[in-house]
Amino acid sequence: MTATPPIPPSAKKAASVTQQRAEARAKKLEEHRLREARGRRNRRIGIGAAIAGGVAVVALVVTTVVLTPQAASYSAGGDGAEVEGVQTFDNTSTHVEGIVDYPQTPPAGGPHNPAWLNCGVYSEPVPAENAVHSLEHGALWVTYDPSISDAALESLRSVLPSTYVILSPFDDLPAPIVLSGWNSQLQVDDAEDPRIAAFIEEYWQSQAVPEPGALCTGAVDAPGKVS
Repeated sequence: MTATPPIPPSAKKAASVTQQRAEARAKKLEEHRLREARGRRNRRIGIGAAIAGGVAVVALVVTTVVLTPQAASYSAGGDGAEVEGVQTFDNTSTHVEGIVDYPQTPPAGGPHNPAWLNCGVYSEPVPAENAVHSLEHGALWVTYDPSISDAALESLRSVLPSTYVILSPFDDLPAPIVLSGWNSQLQVDDAEDPRIAAFIEEYWQSQAVPEPGALCTGAVDAPGKVS
């Protein structure tokens, strides 16, 4: 039998180097594979988080829009529609100083203070002489008996436009709620009365006032202004 010649030391060394290089390459490949796997996983997590975040934002926006009370929308000026129960008057417009004795309660036009009342919601009675000046600009003055319930008041507020309206309590009203425009007025017993919206639609920012389109801000705030 022929004896197997011994492997030279140089060959053994070369084999060892080759093996080490192979192992090193395998190790690098495995590390690369693990990095790629982690990257894919992180990307999936990131995409999922982005989608979840987007859904959360959309849900928040939708919830905010749905739950936040929105001001009622009306067209400026009316088309001459008749609203049952509306009274009309023939008050004139002049600027005066001091207290005015008005023929209507609450006033629906007539002599008034040179400064108008800034439109908004008031928790206290407001000066009639300033509020009447706001009517001259096309605003509406919605007054209510202080004894009406919080629910009725909230219902009333929900049908009001966001501008050119004054809401305030008024003592000794002839009805629980009275809506006044320049030379027009409506008395109602219930905050749910559909004529409230009809009156606003017809007389809010009317062109049939002495100074249509004049400002309802930038003048006088009365005590108790809420918004």
